[in-house]
Amino acid sequence: MKRLWLVFSQTVTVALALAFVVSTLKPHWMQWPLRASGGSISVVEAPPAPATEAPPGSLRGAARAASPAVVSISTSKAPKPSSHRGDPWFRFFFGERESQPQVGLGSGVIVSDAGYLLTNNHVIEGADEIEVALADGRRAPARVIGTDPDTDLAVLKITLDRLPAITLGQSESLAVGDIVLAIGNPFGVGQTVTAGIVSALGRSQLGLNTFENFIQTDAAINPGNSGGALVDVHGRLMGINTAIYSRSGGNLGIGFAIPVSTAREVMEAIVREGHVTRGWIGVEPSELSAELAQGLGLEPGSGVLVTGVLQDGPAARAGIQPGDVILRVEGKPVRQVAELLSAVSALRPGQPARLSLWRRGQTLEMSLTPGTRPPRPAE
Repeated sequence: MKRLWLVFSQTVTVALALAFVVSTLKPHWMQWPLRASGGSISVVEAPPAPATEAPPGSLRGAARAASPAVVSISTSKAPKPSSHRGDPWFRFFFGERESQPQVGLGSGVIVSDAGYLLTNNHVIEGADEIEVALADGRRAPARVIGTDPDTDLAVLKITLDRLPAITLGQSESLAVGDIVLAIGNPFGVGQTVTAGIVSALGRSQLGLNTFENFIQTDAAINPGNSGGALVDVHGRLMGINTAIYSRSGGNLGIGFAIPVSTAREVMEAIVREGHVTRGWIGVEPSELSAELAQGLGLEPGSGVLVTGVLQDGPAARAGIQPGDVILRVEGKPVRQVAELLSAVSALRPGQPARLSLWRRGQTLEMSLTPGTRPPRPAE
């Protein structure tokens, strides 16, 4: 009996040792099927990761750095009075009908802890009331400091303490293929972060703004993202999300953002003067086709054709004629209409500037005093 007990105890000891070794080295061998009558199931669970450690490839750092500075903007516009107001017969047949106020949603970016925000002009255009909602839940009314319809930008100001301002990046350093994040409030669902790459740079001739130099990205941008932030992998502002190309109204992977370099110039001019002052010479420019360039003895893309000159405008007073080709403005080559518009707009009104022209087979150097670009008529 004593011998049997000794054998039993040794067997139990060996079994427990084997179970310990197996559960330590091969835990999945110890999993048991879930009983039909209920119970628990054994699973393999990863050890908890440090809260500060981001998984490989994660962009959480960029999102955390930029998201607090991206706000949601809601606007309201008083309804237009009905043309039938006061008509007793209309009230008799249709009753009293009160027009509802128009409500809009968009996004914005806090660029200064003094309360300045950047957004799109079309987000707040015509609004009677503007309210800004921060990511931390705070809300505040906003007032318009100024707008620039030519670039579709607007500057707002709110009065709150401890505002999280975004860090401005250098959009000139972006290259096709760089990873970017789009942050905004699409469809009013709340702050959303999407990721993609820079698909193209310097997009123009889209018919969206007078001055176009867009960053194109495939990061998802949807209605409500307008005015939001396009940031790099460090959370630095690279652009203001503005528009999408879509046949359905939803994202198709083609979105456009205004470079932060342009947005900063516009913002500083608006804060300083209340508006943006641009140079203007009074010509109607056109792209120089390859066939026409060859006929004029020029290389394709070497300048911009002047198809019309405004009577008594700065260009006409300087002697510029239809058929001239503008090659350079202040020594800077202009190869496309968009480049000519940007170069001329950068001129200071009232201060002489140098233009290089091609006329009848020869280059002419001309001095011209630009005027102030007239504001774009309201649509």
